[in-house]
Amino acid sequence: MEKSSNSALISRFSVAFVALIAATILFPCVEGTTDPSDVQGLQVMYGSLNNPSQLTNWQASGGDPCGQSWKGVTCQGSAVVSIQISGLGLSGTMGYLLSDLTSLRTLDMSNNNIHDSIPYQLPPNLTTLNLANNNLGGNLPYSITTMVSLNYLNVSRNALTQAIGDIFANLSRLATLDLSFNNFDGNLPGSFSSLLNLSTLHVQNNQLSGSLNVLAGLPLTDLNVANNQFTGWIPNVLSSIPNFIYSGNSFDNGPAPPPPPYAPPPPGKSHNNGSHSPPGANTPPSTPDDGNQNNGLTVGPIIGISLGSLGVVLFAMLVFVFCLRKGKKKEPAAAKTSAGSLPVSTEKVNTEMRELRMKSTATVADLRPSEKLIADPMQGKNGSLKRVKSPITATSYTVASLQTATNSFSQENLIGEGSLGRVYRGEFPNGKIAAIKKIDYAALSLQEEDNFLEAVSNMSRLRHPNIIALVGFCGEHGQRLLVHDYVGNGNLHDMLHFADERSKQLTWNARVRVALGTARALEYLHEVCLPSVVHRNFKSANILLDEELNPHLSDCGLAALTPNTERQVSSTEMISFGYSAPEFALSGIYTVKSDVYSFGVVMLELLTGRKPLDSSRVRAEQSLVRWATPQLHDIDALAKMVDPALNGMYPAKSLSRFADILALCVQPEPEFRPPMSEVVQALVRLMQRASVVKRHSSEESGFMFKTPDHETADISY
Repeated sequence: MEKSSNSALISRFSVAFVALIAATILFPCVEGTTDPSDVQGLQVMYGSLNNPSQLTNWQASGGDPCGQSWKGVTCQGSAVVSIQISGLGLSGTMGYLLSDLTSLRTLDMSNNNIHDSIPYQLPPNLTTLNLANNNLGGNLPYSITTMVSLNYLNVSRNALTQAIGDIFANLSRLATLDLSFNNFDGNLPGSFSSLLNLSTLHVQNNQLSGSLNVLAGLPLTDLNVANNQFTGWIPNVLSSIPNFIYSGNSFDNGPAPPPPPYAPPPPGKSHNNGSHSPPGANTPPSTPDDGNQNNGLTVGPIIGISLGSLGVVLFAMLVFVFCLRKGKKKEPAAAKTSAGSLPVSTEKVNTEMRELRMKSTATVADLRPSEKLIADPMQGKNGSLKRVKSPITATSYTVASLQTATNSFSQENLIGEGSLGRVYRGEFPNGKIAAIKKIDYAALSLQEEDNFLEAVSNMSRLRHPNIIALVGFCGEHGQRLLVHDYVGNGNLHDMLHFADERSKQLTWNARVRVALGTARALEYLHEVCLPSVVHRNFKSANILLDEELNPHLSDCGLAALTPNTERQVSSTEMISFGYSAPEFALSGIYTVKSDVYSFGVVMLELLTGRKPLDSSRVRAEQSLVRWATPQLHDIDALAKMVDPALNGMYPAKSLSRFADILALCVQPEPEFRPPMSEVVQALVRLMQRASVVKRHSSEESGFMFKTPDHETADISY
C-alpha cells in the first residue's frame, strides 16, 4: 500500500516536472510571438532596403522580430514599439506598409542612404521620427497631419522640395522640428502657429521666403532660420530667444514697427504683464502720484455712490409695480393664447436665433481644418470672380502677363487641347516655362463658373511628385486660365502610339515605373486627400513624361469643371471613351473605382502598345479591353499580345504578374476592383523582384534581355 502510494506520488511529481520544463521552454516562444501586421511591415521594409546584411536576424519572409531580437527592433510584449537603425549604410526605400506598425513609437532611420520619397502613410502613433541625412526627395507626406502624438520630427539634410505643407495644425505636442538643409521654398505655413509646445525649430539652408510673423507666439528657445530668403522685420519677441540665428537673409534693418498709437491692451490684461514693451512702442502717459492714490475713496465719491444707489433702487421698485399692474390687466388676453404657442415677439426672436444657429453650423461645416473664410478676394468689374471659401496658395496672374508669355496665345505655342480648352506653352520674363490652360468659356456652366476659384483652391493644395502642380491662375475680365508646371517630354499616349525614336525609350522597366508612378498619384488622390479626389479623366494623354520618363499626372482636381453635356464632343475627347468604366456608361456614376478601371486600361496600353479604341483594326479587336481580358491568364496568348516595340525584351514572370494586376483593375463590377493602395503595393513587389533579378544576373543587360522567336523568357525569382 505504501509502495503504491509512493509510486503515485512520484508519478504526479514527474508529470508536474515535465509540465514545468515544457512551460519553461515554450513560454519564451509564446511571449516573443510578434503581431503579424508588425512582422509584415518589417518584412516589406527589409525588402525595400534591399535585404541588407547589416540588419542581423531580419528576414524577408517568416521570422519573429520580438523573439529573435532583430537588430534595432524593440518590443513590448508582441508589439514592435521602436525601430532604430541609424548609421548602418542602408540604401533602397522605406517600404509601403509602415502604416501597419500601429504600436511603433520611435522610428530612427537617419544617417543612411535611403532614397525615393517619404511614404505617404507613416506609422500613425509615432512620438519620434528621425529621417535626417538621407537622400529623400519629394515633400512631407500629408499623413503627418494625423500623427497627433509626434514630439520629435527631423528630416534635415535630405533633398525635400516644394513648399512646406500646411500639415501642422494637429501637432500640438511637437517640441522639436528640424527641416534644415533641404530645398523647401515658399512661406512658412500658417499651421506653425498651432505648435504650442515647439521649443526647437531649425529651417536653415533652404529657399524659404516671406516673414517670420507666424513664429511670434511660439515658446521657442532654439530658432535657426539662417541662409534663406526671408524678408520684412524680425518680430521683437523673437529677439529674446536664447539661441536665435538669422544671418543670410534679407531682413529689414532696425526694430519691428510699433503698433498703432495708443492701442488699447487686450481685454482682461494689464499693461504690466511680465514682459518688456518692444522698442519704440507707444505707451500712454502715466498719471502723476498725488499722494492719496492708495488711501481709499474720499468723502465726495462715497456720498455720490450712495445717492446713486438709492435712486436705482427706487426706480426698480416703480418699474416692478407698473409691470405688475399691467400684467393683471392683460391676463385674460394672455389666457387665450394656446398652451403650446409663444407670443409673437418671443416666437420671432426664437426663429431668428434658430436661423442664426443654422447659419453658424453651415459655416463651420463648409470650412475644413486649417482653412479660413476669405471674403471677396477678387471683387471687381468685367467678370472678375468675387468669392472663394478656401485659401489659394497659387499665384494670381493677369491676362496681360499670360498673353505676353504665350505671344498672345499664338498657334506656335499651342501644345495640346482637351475637353475644357487649349493648352499653351508660356515663358515668363524670369525664364520660367509653364503650361497655360485657357478654359473655353462655353465649357463652363454658370454654376461651374462661380465655383472656379474653389476648384483652383483645391487644386493648388495637391502636392505629389507624380502630379502636375498648379502654380497659378487667372480670373479677370471673364477669362479662366490655369498655370501648371511644364513637362516637356510629351505624354504617354503619343510616345506609345506614334512610332518614332522616343518610343524606343519605353523599355519594359520604364513601363512598369510609369505604371507605379501614376498608381501612386491616384493613391494620393483617393486615399490621402480628404475628401477623396476623383480624377474622372484618367488616360494616357494626361500622363506627361519628363526627360527621365518619370510620370506626372495632369488635370487632377478638374472634375468640378466638367464640360456641359450639350456641347458637341470634339475629336480630342473621343480618346477618353475607351477608358470609361462600364458603370459610367450605363448610369453616369463615376467614383474612385471608375478611376481604377481607367488605370487598368492604361496598363493594357503599356503592355500591348494598342489604343483603347482603334477603328482601324478588325471589329473583334477594336475595343482593347474586350479583346485583351480573355487572354490575360493564358501564357501563350499573353506573349503574342505584348507590344512589338519591346522586341521581346521582357521577363515572362514580370509580364504575367503585370497582367494579373491589370486584370483586377478592369473587372466590370466596381466593388471587385482593388483600391489603389493595393495596386501600388503589388507594383512595388513586382519592382522589388525585378531588382533582385537584376542584382543576381550575370548578364550585363540585367533585367532586360532578348527572348528567342516564338518563346517567352523565364526567370526564377
